[in-house]
Amino acid sequence: MTYFIRNHVIEISVLSALLLSGCATPEASIAKLETPLSATYHYAEAEKIASDEIAWWKSFNDPVLTALIEKGLENNHDIRSAMTRITTANALRDVQASRLLPTVNLEASASKSHSGFPQAIKQGLPDIRAYRIGLGIDWEIDIGGGLRAAKSAAESDAMAAEYGVVGAQLVISSEIARSYFTLRAVQERLKLVEALAATQHESATVVSKRYAQGQSSQFDVDRAEAEADTLDAQIPQLRVWVATLQSQMAVLVGENPSNFAISEVHEYFWPESQTIGVSQPSDLLRRRPDLMAAESHYSAESLRSKEAQSQTWPKLFVNALVGRQDFRINGLDLAPVPFSNVAAAFVMPIFNAGRIQAGIDAQNAQENEALIAWQKAVLTALKEVEDSLVVQSEEIKRGEKLKDALSRESHALKAAQSLYREGQIDKLPLLDMQRGVLVNKIALNEHGLQRLLSDVQLYKALGGGWSSEHKTKTVPDSNPIKVSSNE
Repeated sequence: MTYFIRNHVIEISVLSALLLSGCATPEASIAKLETPLSATYHYAEAEKIASDEIAWWKSFNDPVLTALIEKGLENNHDIRSAMTRITTANALRDVQASRLLPTVNLEASASKSHSGFPQAIKQGLPDIRAYRIGLGIDWEIDIGGGLRAAKSAAESDAMAAEYGVVGAQLVISSEIARSYFTLRAVQERLKLVEALAATQHESATVVSKRYAQGQSSQFDVDRAEAEADTLDAQIPQLRVWVATLQSQMAVLVGENPSNFAISEVHEYFWPESQTIGVSQPSDLLRRRPDLMAAESHYSAESLRSKEAQSQTWPKLFVNALVGRQDFRINGLDLAPVPFSNVAAAFVMPIFNAGRIQAGIDAQNAQENEALIAWQKAVLTALKEVEDSLVVQSEEIKRGEKLKDALSRESHALKAAQSLYREGQIDKLPLLDMQRGVLVNKIALNEHGLQRLLSDVQLYKALGGGWSSEHKTKTVPDSNPIKVSSNE
């Protein structure tokens, strides 16, 4: 039986190989840009070279930020959802790949018929008992290349899903960094506004005393107290902002917002400005996972167009059933005998009322849509890099001016303190100088935030140092995040 089955399978395989010998595997179309890329970025410094550091957040040298991001990469639900899409895409790829191979089934049957007629009549209508077992083979020969195109399209979908995971990791890590720096800035701003409000209340008290002595007007008192009330009104809003940022951070790292808090520091020292190289715009096409995912999606759609076009080709189906059977006729047992049934079917589309062509047109439109989406994504990515570069450059210049202003204000405050101790000025001008220093510190705090946000945005726009060898980092055992419980 083994020899018998093997001979038939070999015959089918040889026939299939001959039919497929002239059929090449369809290849995806190459995505091309309508707008040519420039050699350099407009706002880039030519001497900078793009970094290959994947864990870009470590360059800020903040252990709390590093722990938060690595925790988010492990626990964030958006990343975990993206990873399940890889499993789905790989399974669908395997489904398409299986269509290229024959389907083999083990088939068995048992039948028995008893007519009840006299023996003379049973010669024409015999009593039969049959036991059969065999292998059934069904195979669609891929003459037009549609099955191979569908398999290649599924492989592109799986690749796009993998890029999607890396893209989700980049988005989440940048969002954690943005939220973390914003939280630190708001916490510092809250302290400065509280100090500024306290100084303004002290000024209002001095103005009220001067009014009682006839040295100030009611207008001066009302204005001083109004300014103090305005500053007091900012404090609850800032506290709400801190609380919502804490909750947002908890969701990003996959923690319960009710039992999560980032410990507050006495004074947060802003990291130094980052020297982030950008390389050439063309390198962006292989650095940003979202662009590579969009390109893979286009490749998949172009291959599906070839699959749709293959519907105009003829189809060849091969079916075979081979095996052995134990047979009895009218009580006479026959020795187990082999049986076989081999068939081939040829189908050629002639008239389908334009259904096949409509399917081709629809798929071509989807392919064109995917190409346009990729081209737009490339231009958007270039815009994000250019915007981040100019913001980073101008923010550094702004910071230098703010530092100069704070230095001058601090020097003037020291002079005012000396004059106050010597009795040459009263307390009100001294309080005014103190408020000026605090206002400058608030502005410098805002600058520190915007500078770091521009760094984070530039890292994200450049693809975060991503490479094809990207591997998710594991979370270290030590975690400086302080989690507080409601007691």
